[in-house]
This record gives sequence, C-alpha cells and structure tokens, in this order.
Amino acid sequence: MKKRLTRSRKNRMIAGVCGGLAEYFDMDPTVVRLLYVIVSVMSVAFPGILVYLILWVIIPEADR
Repeated sequence: MKKRLTRSRKNRMIAGVCGGLAEYFDMDPTVVRLLYVIVSVMSVAFPGILVYLILWVIIPEADR
C-alpha cells in the first residue's frame, strides 16, 4: 500500500499539517514543528505562515 501525505487528525495543533508531515516521514511531531519554526524564522524570503496556509489548503485531511 502506498503512503499518502494527509493532514493528521490525532497529532494536530492547528490544522494537522506538521503532524501529517511527521506521520508521513515517521518522525516525532514535536521535532517537525520545531524544524518548521526554525526554518520559518531563518527564511526571510518566504514567510512560514504563508507556506502553512498553502499546505493547509493543498494537503487533504486524513480519513477517520
């Protein structure tokens, strides 16, 4: 069975984007969130909140 990138229903803080990425890459959701914040702060060219909103719209929510 193929792995699908979906927003998480159980590892969710806001929309489940970071939790879904963590499940897809078999990582701890806290580590993914910390990496996301660090990359967002370090990247002044493309704001992290805009990326998060785009991913929120693009990535489908996981099935129940």
